[in-house]
This record gives sequence, structure tokens and C-alpha cells, in this order.
Amino acid sequence: MHHPASYYQQLLTRYLDGNCTPAEVEELLAWLNTPEARRAALTTMQEDFERTMSTPVNVPEAMSNRVETRLLQEISKNKVVPMYQQRRKKWLAAAAAMTALVVSAGYFIKHHRVQPAVIQPIVHVTDIKPGSDKAILTLADGTQVTLDSAGHQVIAQGGTQIKQKNGQLQYVAAGNATQAVIYNMLRVPRGGQFKLVLPDGTTVWLNAASSLRYPTAFTGNSRTVEIEGQAYFEVAQNSNKPFIVQAGKTTIQVLGTGFDIMSYPDEKEQRTTLVDGAVKVISGKTEKILKPGQQVALDNETGVATVQDADVQGVIAWKTGFFEFDNVSLATVLRQLGRWYDLDIDNRFLHNNARLGGRISRNLPLSEILPMLRSAGADFHLNGRTLTVTAADN
Repeated sequence: MHHPASYYQQLLTRYLDGNCTPAEVEELLAWLNTPEARRAALTTMQEDFERTMSTPVNVPEAMSNRVETRLLQEISKNKVVPMYQQRRKKWLAAAAAMTALVVSAGYFIKHHRVQPAVIQPIVHVTDIKPGSDKAILTLADGTQVTLDSAGHQVIAQGGTQIKQKNGQLQYVAAGNATQAVIYNMLRVPRGGQFKLVLPDGTTVWLNAASSLRYPTAFTGNSRTVEIEGQAYFEVAQNSNKPFIVQAGKTTIQVLGTGFDIMSYPDEKEQRTTLVDGAVKVISGKTEKILKPGQQVALDNETGVATVQDADVQGVIAWKTGFFEFDNVSLATVLRQLGRWYDLDIDNRFLHNNARLGGRISRNLPLSEILPMLRSAGADFHLNGRTLTVTAADN
């Protein structure tokens, strides 16, 4: 039975209050999986926040427990996974990805006095689609091969076969230990991502604006590759031949493990996050050994390395199709958007200390991402591939 949007908005409010019956939850899930649900859900979340915060309070001391993100997480599996209660300085600004997952975006309030934000539509622009599987493979002789999600080919290079199938590249080495070592480079442009299986069976997921240089066969005493940007590694075990990743001045040594490294030149820190196994991170005279769930953050200016506990699922969210932010600056969010949507970001006119948090699908078009960020006090103007960010009009 079809109901007007107001009916589902009331149902969403009941869900946030914990008053939905199982049948109503199923009905709400079905509605949230439709395109028209997004704007209505956003409005409901905003009204819910304003109702909660209608009485001025000092945010750090008295933020209401009503500011939570009890939205639905896995529509495709037809079940509700409530997210944890937000007791920090955080509130939901939007319900975001309602295709595969229903997620939420948050706004960390930094002021002592709460002024409820008004969600306004962004100016109409030509929409930009999200990124896709694409990369450029540079062979040892300099030949460049363009790869995409639809490609299916076999490339012969010396004694090595390179097989491309859809969004994955796989190396099959001939196993000749005496052959000369030659190198390939896989470069993923802005607006892209790609998966690579190295000759030893190690699998690498490359994020947008990233590159990996590697030999076409691991013939020596170690397996060494070079990374710039962000990649997730699932390293094939070989205790006799350690796997080594060079990222700028940092060396990561592994035997067999899953880890993420983020080493973009325009980021303040280089971060290595261990999912399982063990790694040693070496930078200059500093050595850090990580345990699963830990991260080493290396300040690119000072060279200081800090080991800290990490939100592993948040770190590798990009690999599973999400942006995930936790108390990050708007500039940090914009850098990620720039890489994924292939945008030049001009934010010199924005002086904004807002901190953002939340989880947003990377499958959304840009037009559905930007209105969420406007809650942080920013306006957006798109001209070709240049996104200009200014302070929002109040």
C-alpha cells in the first residue's frame, strides 16, 4: 500500500523512539530503499534534532542522548542493525545511502550554544557520478594499457601473463628464478579504484589517486613493492620471503597479514592500520610493531610516529564502498571527495572549524553528498570539475 511521505516520516520518528512494531520496521525498510525516501528522511532527522535541541544547552555537558544514529544498516539483508548511541558532541545530519545500506552522516558541534542548522538544497548543477573500476597499467617498456570494469584481456610480458577480468588484474608468473626483474606500475586516477593480484598471490585493493610499482615476478629474498596513495593488502604467507612495502620514507615489513596504508602526499599524516597478523613500520630510526586493531600515524612534517588503537572498519570502509568519518575536518572530507569524484577543490574562501562524522555510501552521485555537508556551514558551487566551497549564507 502506498502512503504519502508524511506517513513514513512519522514512522521513521517512531523508529528513532524505539516504538516500531516488527511489521512497521519491515515497511520502513522497504520505503527507505526507494529514491524518494532520501529527502523525506533527511527532513525527519533534521526535525528530530531541532525538537531535541529546542532548549538551549551547553553541548559538552548536557548533550541529549536523543542525538543518536539508530538508523538501519543493512537493507539488502533485510535486518536492522542499530548503530551505537552517540554520547559525544555529535548529531545526525542526514540519512544517506539508501540503496545497498542505510547509513548516517553526523555533525560534530563545536559551539557552546546550539543553533539548529537548516538544511537547504544545493544550487542545481550538472551531476557527477561516483568513481568506478579503472586504472592505467604501465608495462616495463613504457607501454600503457587502459583498464576498466568491462575489460577482459590477456597481456604477455616476458615470461609473465597478465590477465584482466572486469575490475581486477592478475599476474601469473612463469616461475623462472633466473629471469631479469622487470617492473610494472598500476596507477589508479582520481575517480577510480582497482584490484590487483600480484605474482605471489598477494591481493591489493588500490583507492583513487593511488599507484603501485611492483616486479612482475618475486625472484629475490624478499617481495618489495612501492605505494603512493592508499591501498589495502592481503599478503600471501611466505615466511622465507618477507613482504615489504615502501611508502615514501617509510618501510612496512610483513610475513602474512591484512593491513591498510594511507600515504597521500597532500595528507598531514601517513597511516598504517593492521587488520590481522603483524607488521613492523620503520621510518628513519623509529620502529613500531603493530598488533591487530592498531595504527601508526606518522606526521609528515615532524616525523613523529604514534601508535594508537584504530577503528579498523572505519579505516577500510573505502574498500567496502563507503566514506567513513570520525571527528574529521571539512577539508579532510573534501580531499576524499575530490579523489573519488575527480574534483579540484577550491576551499580558500572557507574558514571553518566544523568536525564531521558519519558513514556515507561511495555509490551516491555528488548531488546527494553535498547537501549533507552544508550542515557544516558550507556552500558549494560546481564549475566543470572544480568545486568551490564558501561559507553558507545564514
